[in-house]
Amino acid sequence: MTLEGIDLDVVRQTELAGLPAPRRGKVRDLYDLDELLLIVACDRISAYDHVLAPGIPGKGKILNQLTNFWFEQLSDLVPHHLVATEPEDFPAALRPHADILRGRSVVVRKTEVVPYECVARGYLAGSGFKEYTATGEVCGIPLPDGLQRADKLPGAIYTPATKAESGHDENISYETLVAGAGDQLASRLRELTLELYSRGAARLKDAGLILADTKYEFGHLDGELLLIDEVMTPDSSRFWEAAEWRPGEEPVSFDKQYVRNWLDECGWDHESPPPVLPTEVVEGTLSRYLEAFRRVTGREPEM
Repeated sequence: MTLEGIDLDVVRQTELAGLPAPRRGKVRDLYDLDELLLIVACDRISAYDHVLAPGIPGKGKILNQLTNFWFEQLSDLVPHHLVATEPEDFPAALRPHADILRGRSVVVRKTEVVPYECVARGYLAGSGFKEYTATGEVCGIPLPDGLQRADKLPGAIYTPATKAESGHDENISYETLVAGAGDQLASRLRELTLELYSRGAARLKDAGLILADTKYEFGHLDGELLLIDEVMTPDSSRFWEAAEWRPGEEPVSFDKQYVRNWLDECGWDHESPPPVLPTEVVEGTLSRYLEAFRRVTGREPEM
């Protein structure tokens, strides 16, 4: 079975001979290379703190290459942790695995990870909308009365969250961030997050998309703050179709909200083992990720 000529084999996880066993996140495999780290973006997909099956074929390549695109686009605002993106430039021990690593992996510098998610919101959606409905605020930030789902906010806001190793991240107030990270780092994280969001939102606007919200991660290396991990992908962001955006309605999206919607509608309780994704949901998710990549970058991903 294929979609636009793409082989629908799924790389759910990797086992690379000659390397120590990886540490597996929800969607990535991480290999310790002493001072460096190999990050492999697999085709796993998660929702509601569960890893789903069968996975989205090619997803890891699409998201990895989109993140690399953003690292290049944003490097004038903040340095990043990338060392190499092509297997030919990887350490020699990795080259025998070039076929599996190509397009879906990077070698990066290790950093001391800042233990907070840095979230920017330009529109009211997700947990922010739920919190606003209950309190009129998002992460302690008061918002105007009468806002609807998917409404554009008066200005983008910074809403940090705890960074959980497992389970769900929890939104926190800026004051809580200051108490944990210190005033200087908290201020810099807020400044950078809003600058990155502004740059990304402008790029998506040119592509006919809305960047509703997104999250960034940072790490320290030798006293320098670096942008790390995943950047403005359909897994870490909400991408909406600008031409069809209407406040109060569920927006047409190019992210994994499509999967969440199916899970909500199929009767799953979000606690028991999740149902297997049907073929039409797998293909629909892949087509949305591909469309987002093409419109944001103006090219095709290497598949």
